[in-house]
Amino acid sequence: MANVKEIRSERLHERYYAIDHASGLKILVYPKENYASTYAVFGTRYGSIDTAFRASTDAPFTEVPEGIAHFLEHKLFESEDLDAFARYAKTGASANAYTSFDRTCYLFSCTGNFKASLEILLDFVTHPYFTAATVQKEQGIIGQEIKMYRDEPAWEALFSLLRAMYHVHPVRIDIAGTVESIAEITPELLYACYNIFYNLSNMVLCVAGNVTPEEVLEVADRILKPAAPVKIERKFHQEPREVRTPYTEEKLSVASPIFSFGFKEAVETPERPLREILVSNIILEALCGKTTPFYSQLLEEGLINTTFETEYFCGYGYASWIFTGESPDGQAVRQRIIERVKALQETGIGERDFARIRKKLYGRAVMQFNDIDGIANALVSSYFCGEGLFDETELLQQITRDEVNARLRAAIDPDCCALSVIQAREA
Repeated sequence: MANVKEIRSERLHERYYAIDHASGLKILVYPKENYASTYAVFGTRYGSIDTAFRASTDAPFTEVPEGIAHFLEHKLFESEDLDAFARYAKTGASANAYTSFDRTCYLFSCTGNFKASLEILLDFVTHPYFTAATVQKEQGIIGQEIKMYRDEPAWEALFSLLRAMYHVHPVRIDIAGTVESIAEITPELLYACYNIFYNLSNMVLCVAGNVTPEEVLEVADRILKPAAPVKIERKFHQEPREVRTPYTEEKLSVASPIFSFGFKEAVETPERPLREILVSNIILEALCGKTTPFYSQLLEEGLINTTFETEYFCGYGYASWIFTGESPDGQAVRQRIIERVKALQETGIGERDFARIRKKLYGRAVMQFNDIDGIANALVSSYFCGEGLFDETELLQQITRDEVNARLRAAIDPDCCALSVIQAREA
């Protein structure tokens, strides 16, 4: 019998349901009245950084080839009979999947035949099928994908930056791995990783839209079998404080030079709490958000254009402050950002700017509740971070200017940074 709990936000007048299923899976259902479509995500806390792990504290760490989480995502769509995409074609659902640094998710959206589509999702993800022949075939396909990404300027700029900042942490490795690393993958390794990370206690099913908890439970009760939970320990990599190299440059076919610049943050604990992430986002908005005079100055001087973006980039054992975009002079942008950080650390963020930014981020958080795709993916993110979906709006009301300024001065070291530039290849 499943345990169903309603989670309500009095502030937002919104609600969803958290279900502890008998199989060991956590299910989160967010009904949206008057919506025609439904969006479902079935995710596991397993991503590209999980190259070393163990199932008990007294066992040695198991090390596996880079890119195996992404490889496993591709392979799960196959079966002895019809693959998952062919099955979805019969229900009319639109399906996809993705692997990130810290998770793998399988998803679909539909306007009808929800139960049939959910049955396909839960069935193919819980029934792996790997053979030596199909693994060898996939090695060739993903090998081509890896080479293709090497020619994608924005992607290459980011990973070039990560390789410049990080010495040992696997976040520096492309999510798909390397041609050499995926050549080491075998069916046995895939099954070993699957049995650890695709245990239902390490997963979550999130559904939002035209749906009820009863509809989801009816399918889950039929498809999912109880399994003993597995406790997984990710390896915490002891990363040196300093960056590996302050500057790196490549040449690719680009119309305009591209840069990725980042400050590497020292992390003493594996996880970054949501409150810390929200404080960091306030800092980035204050530093060079699109409403700041600093952003306008860089724009007017032609040092950046509207492709300029910022991100507080963090995960298990890593955190950095990243700035990306197109620029004819990436080194000048780096210097200006460093100067801007030092100046703001000296003066602090003013009360008026703090109030404006906090209000802006609150509005952005509230807007996500109109988008069922955003809701379902936010449910996955919040669950894997150990937070509730409504925590963001509550925390934004509690954060103070003093704690934002304290973090601004403590977390960003202007001397601990790296720049990656992609220059245009000569014709």
